[in-house]
Amino acid sequence: MGDAVSSESYTPRQRTTYRRRLEDELERFDRHLQDADFVDHGTIGLELELNLVDGDMQPHPNNQAVLEILGDEYQSEIGAYNVEMNHPPLGIEGDGLARLAEGVEKRLATVRDAAEQAGSQLAMIGTLPTMTSQFLDSDEWMTQENRYAGLNNSILESRGELVKIDLRRDEKYTHYFETIAPESTCTSMQLHLQVAPNRFADAWNASQAIAGVQVALSANSPLFMGHKVWHESRIPVFKQAIDTRTKELINQGVRPRVWFGERWITSVFDLFEENVRYFSPLLPEGRMAAGAPFMNGDNPGLHYLTLHNGTIWRWNRAIYDPAGELSHIRVENRLLPAGPTVKDIVADAAFYYGLVKALGDQTRPVWSRLSFEAANNNFLTGARDGIEAEVEWPTLGTVAVAELVEKHLLELAHKGLRTLDVDEACADEYLGVIEGRVRARQNGATWQLAALERVAGGSKALTTERADGLARVLRQYMKNSQAGAPVHTWTLEVE
Repeated sequence: MGDAVSSESYTPRQRTTYRRRLEDELERFDRHLQDADFVDHGTIGLELELNLVDGDMQPHPNNQAVLEILGDEYQSEIGAYNVEMNHPPLGIEGDGLARLAEGVEKRLATVRDAAEQAGSQLAMIGTLPTMTSQFLDSDEWMTQENRYAGLNNSILESRGELVKIDLRRDEKYTHYFETIAPESTCTSMQLHLQVAPNRFADAWNASQAIAGVQVALSANSPLFMGHKVWHESRIPVFKQAIDTRTKELINQGVRPRVWFGERWITSVFDLFEENVRYFSPLLPEGRMAAGAPFMNGDNPGLHYLTLHNGTIWRWNRAIYDPAGELSHIRVENRLLPAGPTVKDIVADAAFYYGLVKALGDQTRPVWSRLSFEAANNNFLTGARDGIEAEVEWPTLGTVAVAELVEKHLLELAHKGLRTLDVDEACADEYLGVIEGRVRARQNGATWQLAALERVAGGSKALTTERADGLARVLRQYMKNSQAGAPVHTWTLEVE
């Protein structure tokens, strides 16, 4: 959304001016894509969102105190109980995956130490199982910055109604919120892949094709407000929390701002053009007010286009970055939850990067044989059912995710990593974690549900027994997470 936002609300004149500038910059971006040279190093990177909890395992709105201790690699999130860490770009070749793991471990330790100094504890998890509706209904949940207040106000003004969260699977949760607070519960890991513009469409299409498999493999958010719902409940919660549409607009086919998309693409320009065509600006912040440059060296800054792009939450988002001597384009893979361990995070990264490379190099790519509707359905099914999900795949029909990964996709991921010159030992180590996960049929979501059954089996949502069980499960999860063994090896012993 941009770091500098000067206001919590905007006038019709500001919105009109912003729209005109936005349309001008879209044309400028098109010319830049056609005429300029871009970086083509294929670097990787990630962002990781983290939760702060207190001694009772409740959300602790303490991020400002934590951030005062930390440096520039760490930022606030909309939730006052969240902190984000950023890993700088690096090459995946050689021991790049091991260096990524080392870098994440080091930064996590830094955040953990800062949190402890500020009186908090760190939880690396998709959604806090101990989160309550009461906390999100209070004034404590939001970080007090203009960009967050402005986003909240703009979404609510566009929607004109309360935010309804409605989740159903093993149990049912329904609640109306007066703010977009539920969005803050969706803590994620975001993988970055820098690609040349002429290779972007292949990378994005491949990312979309495997999204359902990714989210099923790595589900880690099965307990929303203590209710047993989708295995990766972040997916529906995020969409519902910042939906600007009323029921009538949904019925008319207006697109949601949290969007899987509706077609395979042929160019990165397709995504930016759709964003301008289909979505009105949420934060019409002028370039001067934001302190953004018109140019970064020889590269257009494109303030209006990049800010607008940051308020459309595609699960695989295109990012334009003018920093450096040459501009660069990257895919931001946004669908994975945080955690459970660094080993699991880097394993997920290895699987994603290797598979995107292998699928993108195929002469008859998967997206030429899989309908976009099927890819979207796979994504929703993977989020709902997790590692036990069944998805559609070319030549195989309907197949269990675990079988698809073990018998078909792991080999492709290995091939992709070899093409990327990743050390064989590194590839074997991290893809071995994925293999262990599908063989054990245990990821963060299945462990949380099984652990809760162990300590509070038969309990109902919103009871004291369930609340006590959730706190015990989260405390054990945090111990296991810090110990570092991948989640498929965790036992169900809960202290």
